[in-house]
Amino acid sequence: MTTLGRFIGPVDRESTPSIIARKLREAIAHGELRPGTQLGEADLARELGVSRGPLREAMQRLTQEGLLISIRNRGLFVIELTDDDVYDIYVARTAVERAAAAEIFRRDPVAAGTRLASIIKKMAKASDRMDGEKIGAADLEFHEELVRMAQSPRLSRMHHTLLTETRMCVTALQETYPAPDDRVPEHNEIADAFIAGDAELVDRLLIEHMRDAVVRLGSRGAAT
Repeated sequence: MTTLGRFIGPVDRESTPSIIARKLREAIAHGELRPGTQLGEADLARELGVSRGPLREAMQRLTQEGLLISIRNRGLFVIELTDDDVYDIYVARTAVERAAAAEIFRRDPVAAGTRLASIIKKMAKASDRMDGEKIGAADLEFHEELVRMAQSPRLSRMHHTLLTETRMCVTALQETYPAPDDRVPEHNEIADAFIAGDAELVDRLLIEHMRDAVVRLGSRGAAT
């Protein structure tokens, strides 16, 4: 018999603040709460049908994640991404995804490449339909799955916030990003390198892919 319970309590399902944080995170990622938007506590609590306590906790979580910023004597705002922010997001993503790829090669790179190839099929179908939104969704799913397959909760946790910020960039690009574009062959090369068991090639392709994304985003004015 242990006394652990008196320190941490029973294990609950997803808490109310976690649910609220997830909803706010999705709203930020998909442009429903646009960069620079001020978050009014009373209005949000009423719209979400929640009390201010869990809402305040949820907003604090997003502030810690860097998605919200508190400005003294003004309030809480959705972050606005500068060119430097976009560059930094991709520097961090490059580090996380390269580490994830290295972990995958310690396990089963062929299975990982096959799984990634199945996601690329969705991207290709969306590209054929000139559906920029679904291309972007499949693009992010590819990278989310890549990190998930590393089976590292900490890498996944870091990557989750980075992908939310990336989604903010992609949302800003929706009307200007060409479809079809070069993302399908770029991702195919990465998946094929996993299947071929070529760790050095995967590493190089990830670096190039992230660098190209920064150039693409900057050249299209996605960042402010």
